[in-house]
Amino acid sequence: MIVMLPASVVAQDSNRGLLHSEGGTWLNEVQAPPIAAIFPDSLVQTQAGYMARIDIAGSSVVVGPETMVQFQGHELALDHGSLQLATSTEMEVIVGCITIGPVNYDQTQYEVTDRDGKVRVEATRSDVKIHSHGAVLQKSKQGESSDTIVHQGENAARSDRCAAIIRPTQGTTIGGPDLDSLWAVGAGLAIAGTLICLGLCHGDDPISPMQP
Repeated sequence: MIVMLPASVVAQDSNRGLLHSEGGTWLNEVQAPPIAAIFPDSLVQTQAGYMARIDIAGSSVVVGPETMVQFQGHELALDHGSLQLATSTEMEVIVGCITIGPVNYDQTQYEVTDRDGKVRVEATRSDVKIHSHGAVLQKSKQGESSDTIVHQGENAARSDRCAAIIRPTQGTTIGGPDLDSLWAVGAGLAIAGTLICLGLCHGDDPISPMQP
């Protein structure tokens, strides 16, 4: 069900928003009217050639064409597509194991694009932070932080796959534990095979027959 609420009511609650569209937009898998209220878990999808806008208390978000995003109050979960945000709060965008948001409460404008397996973040006003969490919290041997600051006028890119930025252990040698374990398994199988053959291959004859 699509609920219509006055803009003044929505503006007082960060868990509500207003979706503005001019066709080509779906709200919870139903074609959206020009103006509709959205609540946490509302799913917004735009078709090719169409854009939409989400207004939340302190923030405005332009939803680009061919975009799928879920509204989660002070967060937006981007499945694919592009978002342009202007916010005076800490309005964040989540893409897989990555969270992008303002560094502080200053007026911040930034764009997040998720296409072809890559997330691109551009800070157009004030600074933005990219925070990696979940599986990507593993750090490299050089002690890199899971946070990256994208300064105003700069951009950065990340993979949208959680496991893709986990770095393999460097400096693996031939004598490493993996190879040792393979030798151990092989040796065990050889010993077991020898014992089985000694027990079965000679039938009833003793292993070391006595000569008369």
